[in-house]
Amino acid sequence: MTSQDLRDHGEFTGSRDGRGLKIAIVAARFNEYVTSQLLESARGELTRLGVTAADRLIVHVPGSFELPLAAMKMASRSDVDAVICLGALIRGETAHFEYVADATSDGIARVARETGIPVIMGVITTYNAEQAVVRTGLGADYAVAAVEMANLYRQLEGQYRKEVR
Repeated sequence: MTSQDLRDHGEFTGSRDGRGLKIAIVAARFNEYVTSQLLESARGELTRLGVTAADRLIVHVPGSFELPLAAMKMASRSDVDAVICLGALIRGETAHFEYVADATSDGIARVARETGIPVIMGVITTYNAEQAVVRTGLGADYAVAAVEMANLYRQLEGQYRKEVR
């Protein structure tokens, strides 16, 4: 079934064609040995999906706790179709991990709700550094999710506009 066939049956799915989409990536520097690889994985996949370097905005923040505020700034831009938040939280010996993980995930979800823009939660949470390093390729999955969701939102907005008329 094609995308049009799905729409004709009341089903919608986002395509993986990134041409013409503007994608922002907000990447935490803390645990940079992990986040830099997440970022490279996401960049590579966006290129493969057709999102040009000119259509990518990369913002670096100190840590995962700072991701939601920068994501809000990016999602509030009229030219951004989706935002990917990248970070790595590795459990330590204190409760700090839980506080940062909770605040970060709640903040990222709030940005998506308040702006109506797809905001991808690309913050990995692991028990140790080895687990984090193994998951650095997930940046590509987050890029795919951003492109699919941006295209899906475009379809849904177009469908809504038709129904309201």
